Amino acid sequence: MRFSLQPLLLLGLSSLGAAVFQDEVGSIDFHHALVGVPQVETTFFHRPRKADKASLLYTLSDVGVVGAVNPSNGAIVWRQQVADDLTNGGGFLRAAEGEHWVASAYGSRVQAWDALTGRSLWQAEFKGEVKDLEILELTEKSSKDVLVLYDEDGTTVLRRIHGTLGHVVWEFRETAKNTPLQVSTDIAKVYVISLHGSPASYSLKVTALDIAAGTRLDDLSIGTKGDVHGPKDVMFVGGNSAAPILAWTDSTLTKLKVNVLGTKAAQELKLPADAVSVDIHAPHLTQSFPHFLVHTRTKTGNKAEVYHTNLKTNQISQAYELPLLSGPGAISTSSDGANVYFTRVTDDEIIILSSDSHGVLARWPFKPAGGVEPVHAVAEAIRKPTGDGFAVRAAIVTNADDWILVRNGEVDWKRPEGLTAAVAAVWADIPASENLAKVLEQEAHTNPVAAYIHRVNRHINDLQYLPDYLASIPENFMSSLFGGAAPAKKEDLQRDTFGFNKLIVLVTRRGRMYGLSTGNDGEVVWSKSVLPQAPGETLDVKGIYAKDEGVVTVRGAKGEYVAIKSESGEIVEVMPPGSLSPVSSTVLVDSPSGKWLLPLGANGEAGDIPAGWTPEQTVVVRGEGETIRGLKFISEGDKAVEQEIWQLQLLPGQKIVEIAKPAAHDPIASIGRVLGDRTVNYKYLNANTIVVAAANEADSSLLVQLVDTVSGQILVSQSYTGVDSTKAISCAVAENWYACSFFGQYSLSDGSNRAIKGYQVVVSDLYESESPDDRGPLGDAANFSSLHPVDTPTGAPLPWVVQQAYVISQPISTLSVTQTRQGIANRQLLAYLPEAYSIAGVPRQILDPKRPVGRDSTAAEKEAEGLIKYTPSIEIDPRTIVSHQRSIVGVKGIVAAPAIVESTSLVVAYGIDVFGTRVAPSGVFDILGNGFNKLTLVLTVVALFGGVMFLSPMVRRKQINRRWEAPT
Repeated sequence: MRFSLQPLLLLGLSSLGAAVFQDEVGSIDFHHALVGVPQVETTFFHRPRKADKASLLYTLSDVGVVGAVNPSNGAIVWRQQVADDLTNGGGFLRAAEGEHWVASAYGSRVQAWDALTGRSLWQAEFKGEVKDLEILELTEKSSKDVLVLYDEDGTTVLRRIHGTLGHVVWEFRETAKNTPLQVSTDIAKVYVISLHGSPASYSLKVTALDIAAGTRLDDLSIGTKGDVHGPKDVMFVGGNSAAPILAWTDSTLTKLKVNVLGTKAAQELKLPADAVSVDIHAPHLTQSFPHFLVHTRTKTGNKAEVYHTNLKTNQISQAYELPLLSGPGAISTSSDGANVYFTRVTDDEIIILSSDSHGVLARWPFKPAGGVEPVHAVAEAIRKPTGDGFAVRAAIVTNADDWILVRNGEVDWKRPEGLTAAVAAVWADIPASENLAKVLEQEAHTNPVAAYIHRVNRHINDLQYLPDYLASIPENFMSSLFGGAAPAKKEDLQRDTFGFNKLIVLVTRRGRMYGLSTGNDGEVVWSKSVLPQAPGETLDVKGIYAKDEGVVTVRGAKGEYVAIKSESGEIVEVMPPGSLSPVSSTVLVDSPSGKWLLPLGANGEAGDIPAGWTPEQTVVVRGEGETIRGLKFISEGDKAVEQEIWQLQLLPGQKIVEIAKPAAHDPIASIGRVLGDRTVNYKYLNANTIVVAAANEADSSLLVQLVDTVSGQILVSQSYTGVDSTKAISCAVAENWYACSFFGQYSLSDGSNRAIKGYQVVVSDLYESESPDDRGPLGDAANFSSLHPVDTPTGAPLPWVVQQAYVISQPISTLSVTQTRQGIANRQLLAYLPEAYSIAGVPRQILDPKRPVGRDSTAAEKEAEGLIKYTPSIEIDPRTIVSHQRSIVGVKGIVAAPAIVESTSLVVAYGIDVFGTRVAPSGVFDILGNGFNKLTLVLTVVALFGGVMFLSPMVRRKQINRRWEAPT
């Protein structure tokens, strides 16, 4: 035991100085830095500096990230998360023409950002919810301001906020119980649009305000009661135009009503009989022509009509009509002074038209590889300096949730923004060659003679590949020796020697699944929309499992079921919501038919299970209320019946906030821990355990319990006070220890009775006995059952717990643990640092609960256990940041998987960004690094060989001469 553990401890100590080397960045890791799927209302081109001609592409995505993208190469210039968590659409983003800032709003918060750097200029938060945000372009002073419309418990509040300083210039309040919708402006007034009346029988109310003081000038009632049934019927309110319009439709989408703000009359525009959606596109500059376009999507295609507004009579007339084309299509508006241009994008061409005439100004064929179905787009049409043509670049969101930029019909870049809002992920091995697998299976089921003949014939047939293999040896050898260009990527997925090339399968809340190759820089191998969600809805994944045969199964809360091939994305089976009973949770169980995801219904009920699929282990479920139950399944005839064998009921007021369980792959390399005096503490190793964390908001307490899942016995119970349950609480379990992080109160151990609050990590180690070299009540028993107590002492053998708490210097969440193939390498506690946008891999030695308190560790403790003196606070060492300088945004889950080599664990974090890397907690002791000088090694071996060949005759001659020498 002593000799087997010491080298491992030395390897563990080396991890304290480990870091990500510069030549490993981009080689061992990959990063999809994303902003989310852009929303059409909050995406636009804007010049961040008035003197520059170059524009940036701005967006506020559906996950609550506002950012700027370089339209030349698709790189992120800056990004900020405007909400505290991932959003599901909504929010507002506007740019002030000629100003260096952009303004955003979400929830109750409004912010201004430097358009070039993304730095926060000011921030304001008020009661209620933001309903609209607009830029007040024309003011009594030179700078521009921000108009923010709030709904404060039924009271409509409009605030004018100084654009550069952020203070409130004036405030307007409407006490009538109206539903505020939007705000708009023209060259003289500010308009507040709201719904007046009762649900299903609304009318539109427009309140005109003075720009300088915010006082009421007029109230206008538009339309009749019943014209509008809800906020969604009001589809467009133009702003900052010479003649802003208000448009709404009826519930059947047969007619569109348009009102020029400031007037009472509304004009009706007829829509196609088979219309499924209507969009309105209009300029947002006061100097632009008062023209707008109505884009209608039908069941088979899309069409558009362009309308002009007469500024003198406020009458709307149709100027021209664009033909009906197949497919959904997308249209965008851009302005150049008074001129207004419309860019139409279809699946095969891009055209530019002027709002004045139907004549096509420019046209480009558009046939990208793989095909693109545009959903919406923003475009920037530019007249060439020579005046003899146009250029256009359009940022298009496709039906595959990709964001692409098309320049004059050619795709410049593509961003897989659909990867954001991932809610589940699983590792999947690349399946072995199907043909070879079938051949080997065929040989295994034949007699030995026939199998031998078949194998010889197969090897003879493989000789046809020998010339190509021999021809590639010199190139591979020279490339390995001297380095050079990276090998060309293979079209098909293949396993590598070290097991670094795996697939990570992601499921997003939008119902789309992705397959990423971790050995190919995180390349998106495939993506499929398997369970598309309606706007505002979210796919709730209750379980995901990758089978050995290369099939990933997913179960959703509404009874959805998907089986898909991990290497190709080919759908094996899919069941839409409602096909099966609702699922509250899933459990991966063993059965005579293999492993499978057992769906559990309400209150943890499993329902009828065929006898051939009977779970072989105890299944832990959450019952009604805050209850955990243990179920055993017994075969009765052709079905399995569940039987409750234990139940854990929490106290009133407690709510389960986290349940952690050991990873499916959690090998144990050593059953004991060698102490400084060469005795051994034997680890308490019980794979049938879970950690249950329950919070009580009333008394700000947290209860953490270690539960035996076979018997329901509470093995360890720990209580903490002063815990803020509104902040993240996370736990992780591995081997014989578990850790929990939370924000709570920590009592100092310096005798001062002082307490501080901060983010803590509490680590607990479990051992069989407090006494060294003692196996506890079980002794050397070969078998153990949680259901049968031992004789001495009576009852269940409980572990001896060593616990210690540490205060972390910054917030920490989403705990996970690295995994290696045999469990020999030390483990790291992986965690997300939301304020630093980083992922840390904290070594176990830092979090060891046996670190001596109040004294320095002895030389023996340092040598045998790697112990260092305990300090209550832990500063995150930059060398432990596995994401190095990268900013990882919105991590919601971290999954680890072992590689073939023991030293390395594969890690992928998902949420908004997707980040993958390789970590070596004990150092890379079984593979050579990129910095290893292979040429020097080869030259050294050649020199030694040459020296031996040169000296060998001399030594042989000397030995012969010595034999002939006469003895003295």
